[in-house]
Order: sequence, then C-alpha cells, then structure tokens
Amino acid sequence: MKPLISLEDSPMNQESFWSKRYQDAGDDYLFGTEPNRFLARRAERLQDGSRALSVADGEGRNSVWLAEQGLDVTAIEISAVAVEKARRLAAGKKLDVRFLQADMLAPGWSPAEFQEHFDWVVGIFIQFVGPEWRERQFEVMKQMTRPGGRILLQGYTPKQLEYGTGGPSAVENLYTEEILREAFSGWEVEELVEYEEEITEGSGHKGRSALIGLIARKPD
Repeated sequence: MKPLISLEDSPMNQESFWSKRYQDAGDDYLFGTEPNRFLARRAERLQDGSRALSVADGEGRNSVWLAEQGLDVTAIEISAVAVEKARRLAAGKKLDVRFLQADMLAPGWSPAEFQEHFDWVVGIFIQFVGPEWRERQFEVMKQMTRPGGRILLQGYTPKQLEYGTGGPSAVENLYTEEILREAFSGWEVEELVEYEEEITEGSGHKGRSALIGLIARKPD
C-alpha cells in the first residue's frame, strides 16, 4: 500500500528552515558559487536546447552557470534568502535569470503556471524529500520537460552516510540506480553513473562523496 503523505512531515512550509541555513552563511554562499561538477562537465550536452529550468536552485550557482552557457534559464527555490543571494550572484555577472520563489510540491501548484516547457530540467542534490514525496517531485519535473527534452539529476547514494560530507541523513532519501531506473521507466536513460569523488561546494558539501548522476530523455 502506498504510504499516506502527512502534511506535517512534508517539505511544505520549510522556507524558514532553508532561509535560516542560507542566512547563517552570511555573505558566503553555503554551497559555493561554482556549478556542480557533474553538471559543468556536460556543458556541450546542454547546447542541445535553449531553455533550462533549475529546481530547488538554492543560491543560484547552477542557474547562473547555465545562463553563462547561453541558455534561457528559470530557477525555482523555496527560500527567499537564497533567491535574493542568487539574484546578487546573477547581477554581479550581468546575467539574466528568471528567479521564482515557490514550493513546487505545494498543493495546487502546477507546472501549468509556465507558458513553456523546458529542454533541460536540472535537479542538483534535491534529496530533501523521502519516497512519499519523491514521486511528486519527479512528476512535476517530468511535466515541465518538453517532449524530447531531458532531466539531469545529481545526488548521493546510500554509501554517502558513511562519509557524512553533505546531503540528507535519512537513507530513504538517497538514490540508487534501481530507484532512478524505476522512476524514469518509459524514458530513455542516456546516462546513469555511480561513482565516488572529492568535492568542494562551499561548506555544505565538502570531502569524499558517494555520488550518482542521471540524464534521461523524455519520449517525443
């Protein structure tokens, strides 16, 4: 039986939690200002398309980098503090990014609010939800991807709990190849890699990490 979703346990109304984390970093950026490495290493792939959406974008490091690559970028983030810092990052580089403060998992929120779908939908370390919300999270991302467009994900595997260098402490929030293949069945999985690497992304992600990356193409 599919577990019931409790609103008390949902990612709803977590704006204050995330804003405090970003605010506590002061003028520093919690996860740095450089793009995620898995994303950046695929810069050439990203030229297959012109519109990109970065979900749970944080302080803008990935959306701003995507704009630097010449893409038309929209970013969704729940934290008002993070959005303000992201806007400063984009302004400092004289880049135009459409930043939206929104909770994509909130009841009644719909991708229909967008007038267009995206060639790329990017989710970098968005594992703040467990299985009961992950299906909704992925479904929203899928709806915002145009036919023939792609979703790019970077996350942690369960082995990350041994390292403790970032990410959630709940094993059920972490990705395995099996979880992602099942979640994107019916899509063409173009890349699915599990690996370990030293990463430095601000103070939030730092050290040896157990990682997984996915690129999946939506059927035409």
